[in-house]
Amino acid sequence: MARRKRTYVAQPLLLSVADVAIQLGVCRQTVYNLIYRQGLPTVMLGSVRRIHPSSLQEWLKQCEQ
Repeated sequence: MARRKRTYVAQPLLLSVADVAIQLGVCRQTVYNLIYRQGLPTVMLGSVRRIHPSSLQEWLKQCEQ
């Protein structure tokens, strides 16, 4: 009997601006506007801007209220 190979699917720890744009159904520029004008929290890794998925969820919940 052949053994099945395990496949692991890792969730990214941080999302790119493009990833967030896809999730929200908006363009990248809109995400940058949300960052600079609406306070969407980000993490800077050198010159790369990333968004923590839980920060995105919390920020969206705050926007609902």
